[in-house]
Amino acid sequence: MRLVPFALLACAAAAFSADPGFVTLFDGKTLKGWKLVGGHGPGYVVKDGILVCPADGGGNLYTEKEYANFVFRYEYRLSPGGNNGVGIRAPLEGDAAYKGMEIQILDDTDERYKGKIKSEQHTGSIYDVFPARTGYQKPAGEWNEGEITAKGSNIQVKLNGVIITHSDLNDVHEEKVLARHPGLRRSSGHIGFLGHGTLVEFRNIRVKQLP
Repeated sequence: MRLVPFALLACAAAAFSADPGFVTLFDGKTLKGWKLVGGHGPGYVVKDGILVCPADGGGNLYTEKEYANFVFRYEYRLSPGGNNGVGIRAPLEGDAAYKGMEIQILDDTDERYKGKIKSEQHTGSIYDVFPARTGYQKPAGEWNEGEITAKGSNIQVKLNGVIITHSDLNDVHEEKVLARHPGLRRSSGHIGFLGHGTLVEFRNIRVKQLP
């Protein structure tokens, strides 16, 4: 008799964890569906079901598919001083932080960065444009849950369940900023991880397209 409610609870948990409407982008075994651009060393590798940007690797690992409006969810784990980013609406050519947009991933409490970076360079910031709220990232070595929602000109970033960035790209009118960041006006492009020669790991990578 006790097996029935337990089974129901198990089914409910499975349904909750399935992320309705989301498509898994990383199968835990291969880099199928991804394209490495400007890679160096081993680039990105798969180890024990985790997507790894090794300290001696990196480059830009992009989805083969382009996305316009979406919710992108992922988990990441930084090494001490780790530095990476999520490129969104990016072309395959050029610097994704400028030709598209980069949502920063950085161990910004590490001594090598403290007091040396701008507010627009902290984790969750739209790099060099909009700063994120700080203090919500877990220490290096622990897994963090990230979520990026792009809907038209609105970009929202959540970290561990907390909204740390909510920006309207149309609020940017400065000619110098727009000239430096033409990607702010792009309506679609690739999603990618932007490795900078430090160990950063990713898992549970999925996306839901929005109208």
